Amino acid sequence: MTNRVLRRSAAALAGAALLAAAPLATTSAEAVVAKPLPGRTYFYVPPAPDGAKEQIDRLDDAGRDRAARLVKAETTTPQAVWFTSGTPKQVRKAVRKTTDRAADKKAVPTLVVYNVPGRDCSQYSSGGAGSDAAYRDWVDGFARGLRKNQRVVVVVEPDGLTNLPADCPGAYPGQDVGTFPHPAPGTLTAGRIADIAYAGKVIRKANEKALVYLDSGHSGWKSVGDATARLRAAGVDKDQGFSLNVSNYQWTPNLSAYGTWISSCLALHPDAATTTPTDCADQNNAGPAGGTAVALDPQKSWSRTASDPTASTAEVDARYAAQLATAGVMPKAHFVLDTSRNGQGPWLPAAGTYAGDPQVWCNPPGRGLGERPKAHPAKAYPQLDAYLWIKTPGQSDGQCNRGITGSTTDPEWGGRTDPAAGAWFGRQALQLARLAEPRLLPKK
Repeated sequence: MTNRVLRRSAAALAGAALLAAAPLATTSAEAVVAKPLPGRTYFYVPPAPDGAKEQIDRLDDAGRDRAARLVKAETTTPQAVWFTSGTPKQVRKAVRKTTDRAADKKAVPTLVVYNVPGRDCSQYSSGGAGSDAAYRDWVDGFARGLRKNQRVVVVVEPDGLTNLPADCPGAYPGQDVGTFPHPAPGTLTAGRIADIAYAGKVIRKANEKALVYLDSGHSGWKSVGDATARLRAAGVDKDQGFSLNVSNYQWTPNLSAYGTWISSCLALHPDAATTTPTDCADQNNAGPAGGTAVALDPQKSWSRTASDPTASTAEVDARYAAQLATAGVMPKAHFVLDTSRNGQGPWLPAAGTYAGDPQVWCNPPGRGLGERPKAHPAKAYPQLDAYLWIKTPGQSDGQCNRGITGSTTDPEWGGRTDPAAGAWFGRQALQLARLAEPRLLPKK
């Protein structure tokens, strides 16, 4: 997935301070009805991914018992099930099979809808339905596979809004990609936004207990105002909220703050679908209002109490608290975080290592599993519904080449050709488990 760039800390205080300053009021335009999961929610554990069992068996046969148990513990942690292709009938059957299994275990499944036309800007995870009409038929099939009144989490189209066709026109030669904001009807960008809005609508209609989250990239990518405009254009006000960090590695404190800021910006700007907010503070402008702009460093773990101005969220939090109090509104959109692979934070190679794009989002070395899935993980962030493992840890991001023209190999993994996107990457799976933070404790 293109541009996919928890340590507990005092950063958690930021969300509480931001919300405490604002009165309990709402606007009619902000229609999100919060219905988050209970704190002791048991999330569904799907069958192990293809390739995982074979790796565990090989490690056992080689006498590497602890390594085998680590990978097994990784694959038996609750994680999402992705639906990426097939006919409407096939996806209906696949969704029903998963939801039936989850119901049998009295568990809440996390389902990922990932089949929008032209997905991933034609890069490693490219593909998707052949047209908007085909996609809507497919989503209808997905929705028919849901059980009535079953608690499910549904993440809709990772990167679908953050990587609109307008963001990568070169991936769609000869086609009218349109612009954002204000994509003209009939353009690919207008179609993409409408497709995602449609997915949310039919899923909610099929199962009123489904918690639908439209994906919105991560804290090292779009500005808060831009993310807000895209989410609002896709009708996030009718859904439970949005997801962050799917298949990426950003620090959990950074994502928690960023998600809270987006939720606040959504509350302040019910017109964001037509007018992109310009007064929503964010990671690119973290200084005091009217003062010198300070950009937060995504390589650092942010907090409200950090003395380093490139890691401090204090000024941004204070600005939102004041704006919310003045407007008399409260944030209502909720969000979830993908913590499957962010235990060691994002990767950045040493300066000068690569002349081209180092692909920091693509199978970066030295990463670890993050916080285990949990509902309501941080009281200081009331809009944060859950930590989830949305990306399947151990599955490759793609055949990375670090921007080296003509190369098909990855120097960060010994000059080998990485497995294709979605295929099992055993070396990475074991490294993620070994470097997990918090530590992964395998059963004996």
